[in-house]
Amino acid sequence: MNTQNPSDTSLTVVGQTFSSQLILGTGKYPDNPTMAQALEASGAGAITVAVRRERLYNEQGESLLEAIDLDRYTILPNTAGCFNAADAIRVAKLGRELLEQLDNPGQHWVKLEVLADKKTLLPDPQGTLEATRELVADGFKVLCYTSDDPIMAVKIKEAGASSVMPAGSPIGSGQGILNPNAIRIILELLKEGDEDYPVIVDAGVGTASDVTLAMELGADGVLLNTGIAHAKDPVRMAHAMRHAIEAGRLAYLSGRIGKKLYATASSPWDGIISYIPGE
Repeated sequence: MNTQNPSDTSLTVVGQTFSSQLILGTGKYPDNPTMAQALEASGAGAITVAVRRERLYNEQGESLLEAIDLDRYTILPNTAGCFNAADAIRVAKLGRELLEQLDNPGQHWVKLEVLADKKTLLPDPQGTLEATRELVADGFKVLCYTSDDPIMAVKIKEAGASSVMPAGSPIGSGQGILNPNAIRIILELLKEGDEDYPVIVDAGVGTASDVTLAMELGADGVLLNTGIAHAKDPVRMAHAMRHAIEAGRLAYLSGRIGKKLYATASSPWDGIISYIPGE
């Protein structure tokens, strides 16, 4: 363990190393200046953006390119809003075309989302696998959003994804990690014989403790958006998430004590001073 940097919060994906294990989304903020301040406060080096037909826009129709330091951040285009493999592949190619013009390091990356419906925003397993295989064959580095199903996670890795990104809970729900044991199993299965394979918890994070739990489980990183963007004070919450990543990673590396049914005294019983009546 590096005692000079005991928390070691770096994240390596597709051969690129970021100083933070936090990846932030750029949607849902009240305005672009708030988004820019939150990105700065978070310490994130990679950010994900939803690709639209011509440029990269936020909900107000403003170009994100005017608010983002393109020399600082690696842009991870995502296929949010796609409900079949064909649309996701089309959007991924558009994202690549846009970022090639900017010469951004994320130009061959895609955060793949193929959703099943608008109510749950849960992934469509069949469409996700189909899109993953086709995009990998086309030279994309696929970071793939999926459910917390361990078997599906294994299939996505086998399909060639550069990173599997299981959901802690439904997108934007703020419920945190509903099934920690599923995340543990995914980590065990995907890292068996490949300890450096990046598993990034994606979706459902509501507050700093959710991020800390993800990192304490052994995740390599956390991707979040709504938990910061919809906080009453997004910039302050971004600071909180930054510290949560570091605290969770440090706790994981430290190795927590085992849980016990009964108490364990902190001090030895030997030499204890007792009152003896009559003396």
